[in-house]
Amino acid sequence: MKSRPTLELSDLKAIAAAAEAEALKHQWAVTIAIVDDGGHLLWLQRLDGAPPVSAHIAPAKAHTAALGRRESRVYEEIINGGRYSFLSAPDLQGMLEGGVPILKDGQCLGAVGVSGVKSSEDAQVARAGIAAIGL
Repeated sequence: MKSRPTLELSDLKAIAAAAEAEALKHQWAVTIAIVDDGGHLLWLQRLDGAPPVSAHIAPAKAHTAALGRRESRVYEEIINGGRYSFLSAPDLQGMLEGGVPILKDGQCLGAVGVSGVKSSEDAQVARAGIAAIGL
């Protein structure tokens, strides 16, 4: 039997605080979602002024990044490259940049999804959150 690290509440709080700080530094109104390795929502935080739809998009991006074990932008690039049939992939709804997996020693612990500003800025906020736990 193998042992593997998992996200704890203290990790979620640290990720969320750092992501929020990055967003506020740039005055970006976003929603921040953190999921476990199965894509199950552990944390959702909608900053003041974030669009209501971002509360749906951020968890979807995080879910996609966790299940795929890669950034959600990879799927966006595949689709933009002409492989439209990928839109029918089951259980992957957040195929837009802004979902970043949380990886440690080759294992996926979960993912952070952010929505509310440009997709590249969403990803920047997600990465800042993940960096807070040294990953």
